[in-house]
Amino acid sequence: MNLEQINTIAFWWSLVAVAVFLLLLFVAAPYGRHNRKGWGMGLNNRWGWFFMEIPSFLIVLYFLWGSDSSSYATMLGSLWLIHYLYRAFIFPFRLRTSHKKMPAVIVLSAIGFNGMNAGLNGYFLAHLETYTSADFSSWNFILGGALFLTGAITHQWADHRLINLRKSKSDTSYHIPTGGLFRWVSCPNMLGELTQWVGFACMALNGPAWSFALWTAANLLPRAFKHHKWYLEAFDNYPIERKAIIPFVK
Repeated sequence: MNLEQINTIAFWWSLVAVAVFLLLLFVAAPYGRHNRKGWGMGLNNRWGWFFMEIPSFLIVLYFLWGSDSSSYATMLGSLWLIHYLYRAFIFPFRLRTSHKKMPAVIVLSAIGFNGMNAGLNGYFLAHLETYTSADFSSWNFILGGALFLTGAITHQWADHRLINLRKSKSDTSYHIPTGGLFRWVSCPNMLGELTQWVGFACMALNGPAWSFALWTAANLLPRAFKHHKWYLEAFDNYPIERKAIIPFVK
């Protein structure tokens, strides 16, 4: 597969992301606080997250293992692997939601989504990249790296705060998160993850990376809007000045 072909695939895959974004504005994916009956067999919440995220780690690891990619491409792949090491092996098993179930259809759809995005990005980094050492001093590396690091810190900080709202595994209730970016938005974890992948795409400057950033937005923006609406309906004392995901905007 050459560069033109993979960019064509990334373009059409991005159009699917736009369609999914429009759908998710009206239909909340049925897991977590939005879980509801009628979606078939369920899996343990922790293992559902593990199976959803592990393809992104393994596929990119497969492409990069033993490849002769440049140091810049290896850096990009390493950032990808570090993120999904956290998402697949650490985050799910920190959750205090062992009682919860996730619909198997959601897990399967996420496996397909992650497999496609990891395949496009892994293939590019292993076979099509043309980066040089000069890219480490480029504007896009500096800007993208700053965005990626800021997003990663924000994402993991917010995850930690949300997980620790529940004091024990027997606590099944939801609580209002406070402090830090929660002062301004309901979903700083999603804001952080979106910032990460925009930063990654800025560093990478290729079709698959920008396609993945678009897919991240298509999934997380509607999810954040639904979360924000849920908070407002569930808690009479929820801070009305908060936005869903973008401070002071939306």
